[in-house]
Amino acid sequence: MLAVIFEKFSRPAEVREVPDPRPAPHGVIVRVEATGLCRSDWHGWQGHDPDITLPHVPGHELAGVIEEVGAGVKNWRPGARVTVPFVCGCGNCPSCTAGHHQVCERQTQPGFTHWGSFAQYVALDHADVNLVAIPEDLSYATAASLGCRFATAFRAVVQQGRVAAGEWVAVHGCGGVGLSAVMIAAASGARVVAVDVSPKALELARKFGAAQCVDGTDVPDTAEAVRELTGGGAHLSLDALGSPATCAASVNGLRRRGRHIQVGLLPSADGATPVPMARAIALELEILGSHGMAAHAYPQLLELVRAGVLRPDLLVTSTITLDAVPDALAALGTTPGAGATVIEPWA
Repeated sequence: MLAVIFEKFSRPAEVREVPDPRPAPHGVIVRVEATGLCRSDWHGWQGHDPDITLPHVPGHELAGVIEEVGAGVKNWRPGARVTVPFVCGCGNCPSCTAGHHQVCERQTQPGFTHWGSFAQYVALDHADVNLVAIPEDLSYATAASLGCRFATAFRAVVQQGRVAAGEWVAVHGCGGVGLSAVMIAAASGARVVAVDVSPKALELARKFGAAQCVDGTDVPDTAEAVRELTGGGAHLSLDALGSPATCAASVNGLRRRGRHIQVGLLPSADGATPVPMARAIALELEILGSHGMAAHAYPQLLELVRAGVLRPDLLVTSTITLDAVPDALAALGTTPGAGATVIEPWA
């Protein structure tokens, strides 16, 4: 099959023929019809993920058609249209049996623990636990965008963040995850402050429901700007980018007893990111992480998408083919795009 592959971290990836994957007894092989290009893929390419071994095929947001089914799979057959969370649970560990597949103790992640979806075919584990059927009226490109950024934002805002109508929600970083969070929070009746350094990203945030926007290049302190705009601070704030600066700004922009959700990955040279814990103690803030969303939680999200309440399709601002992926992957480090880029490999 054709795939995007790299043999050294931070070195150019290339498109070439590689061996086809084989299904595990509990898994399936999916023919990839669409797959998202995400900043997490860039982190993996940079060597920030300890699960990746070289050579490697990235890609974790995907939708496609089941091509082959392992002998132990009970609920799926070839030809089914499916997507999958980027965290695949085992279904048997204590976290999974409690329903928390997104923090499975033996999780697999396509594009990280094994070869991913920047390819013609991808192997997915524990199919009966992790696959999600795609409604016939949902495009592959839209379904692919759900797997990481939109589903991640949905869980972060609705389930972890417990957003409520009328609250102020600050979103730091308006890439794919951040814009998804803006749309979801606004649809939930919250008032959203979007923070970014890109005028294009902030324009999209306004389009998707942000009541206020803060351009980080125009203000010396984005946390102070958020506190002023919200009359004392956000009730809920997300770092959707993942940097020490945006993490600190998110925490510092909260009001008393506010809730910070860390969504963006936080790589650093020493493996640690300073968090303003003195403020967290004094104001009784909640500091929470959010790590994807389990397959069993998708029906609520899909129903809102089918009803038109949420429009993840509007977040897709760029579509590319497999040949364009190596350059686009490298560019994420210096020019993170506004909105979502979807790869339709064979378009």
